[in-house]
Amino acid sequence: MIEELRFPSSATVRAPERLVLKGGRSDWIDIPVRYGVFRHAKAGTCLIDTGYSRRVTAGRRSLSLNIYNMLLRPRLTPNCLPDAVRNVDTILITHWHADHISALLDYPEARIIADRKSLDHYLRVGASRLRHGVFAELLPDGLIDRIDDLASRPQKEAPLGLGAGLDVFGDGSVFAIPLPGHMRGHTGYCFARRDRPLLYAADAQWLEQAVMEDRLPGAPASWVLDNEAANQDTARRIRAFAESGGDVVYCHDPVVPPCLDREALPE
Repeated sequence: MIEELRFPSSATVRAPERLVLKGGRSDWIDIPVRYGVFRHAKAGTCLIDTGYSRRVTAGRRSLSLNIYNMLLRPRLTPNCLPDAVRNVDTILITHWHADHISALLDYPEARIIADRKSLDHYLRVGASRLRHGVFAELLPDGLIDRIDDLASRPQKEAPLGLGAGLDVFGDGSVFAIPLPGHMRGHTGYCFARRDRPLLYAADAQWLEQAVMEDRLPGAPASWVLDNEAANQDTARRIRAFAESGGDVVYCHDPVVPPCLDREALPE
């Protein structure tokens, strides 16, 4: 049912390891910004998020998006969208940060599956959404009405103790998993029918090491969290999933997950 699952990197951002790992080194590391690609028998060519694109790094932009780009300085890879994947039928959204939705405008015909309630919240808060890293200029006009709401999906038990998930396509192949803490509405996606179920945990943490060794970073990284207590609970759930035999992929971990070969994760 799910074919050609891979997680290319759209860009890299440099940051000190200690920023994303408690007790980490002062050395700077290259942090990838991934998105997911797979094929589904009925949903067609699917993306999970869209990573960074030239809409953040070049061209006419608002002052706020220019400042954002100057602060983070993402370096785009040949796998950035839309060039890397031109024809897309379905896009699954994990959350609304710019590094996850910056190519949405390039897919005007794609079906967008997401948590509608969280988008409605950020649209209603007005300019203060910038504090949460949400840029209206990256969101298509009328997006709220275009969303195929995850809340409409049947709730079923996800594998390996993840708890209640939402059956995205109604066939048990992909579950949307609420992973609160990082941002309102933050959602992971579990590919349940693999030999070892795989969870794309998006930004639940930057590094697997932080989760598995209980080394979640504090300030200043924790300042951007929506709910620090929920973030810690989410990390515990993911660690339990991994210890029970599940594979986990994160958006920003530089380490290539052993569950996927390097060709599936071009840098």
